[in-house]
Amino acid sequence: MKTISHQRLFRGMLPVALLVFSAATGAASRSQHIIIDSGDNAMTREEARENREQWDATRSLRNKINSRAEKDFDKYDRTADLRDQCVNSENLNAYWEPNNGRCLDRGTGRPVMMP
Repeated sequence: MKTISHQRLFRGMLPVALLVFSAATGAASRSQHIIIDSGDNAMTREEARENREQWDATRSLRNKINSRAEKDFDKYDRTADLRDQCVNSENLNAYWEPNNGRCLDRGTGRPVMMP
């Protein structure tokens, strides 16, 4: 009696299994309907119009927020530059006061003028 190895048996059954599977999925796909919606209907047009109107209405507010953020960044940038100048200054009495963001003289407590 001849024995068939599991690998040969599996190789022989694989094409049959694929054929059965593809036939089953082919039958299922033929029974399904595909509906393609272009998305161009009155409701989506109305939503788009409302979104444009909302965007236009909030334009001035967005501009104010952006200018405020730019102003804050400029302030931070200036403070960082002043701090670097104060720390790297040749004036040994100059120190950076982080609470008020100024370069002060150790002896007098007055602001040091940076060149």
